Amino acid sequence: MARWLVKSEPFKYSWDRMVADGRTHWDGVRNHQASANLKAMKTGDRAFFYHSNEGKEIVGVVEIVREYYPDPSDEKGRFGMVDVAPVTAVKRPVTLAEIKADPALEGIALVRQSRLSVMPVSDEHWDHICRLAGIEPGV
Repeated sequence: MARWLVKSEPFKYSWDRMVADGRTHWDGVRNHQASANLKAMKTGDRAFFYHSNEGKEIVGVVEIVREYYPDPSDEKGRFGMVDVAPVTAVKRPVTLAEIKADPALEGIALVRQSRLSVMPVSDEHWDHICRLAGIEPGV
């Protein structure tokens, strides 16, 4: 199983709305690298749900429940989306400042490629962030 991080601005789509909806499509990605990451996602993969711009913190975990398919909002048909469902909220949000300051998270894509909206997370980084967030790494 692969691990990921997906970003959303909370005023556009928040963790609370994700939980209320129970499932949503992750659409609107127009960066080729982020799109390639969406294409690589498989059903059952997990992703951290990160609030960007406001909060700048990991607030939950989602599961990929439908693999890559065309994004109807892309008129040229070049980009796609996946569907995600909430798994769990974190017990303690993990902030960007905390991630940047933690030597165990050196090299994480969230810091190296801060503008990327969909990115892979190594198993080692996943487990460490889960511990910081107060959730089981196997989640």
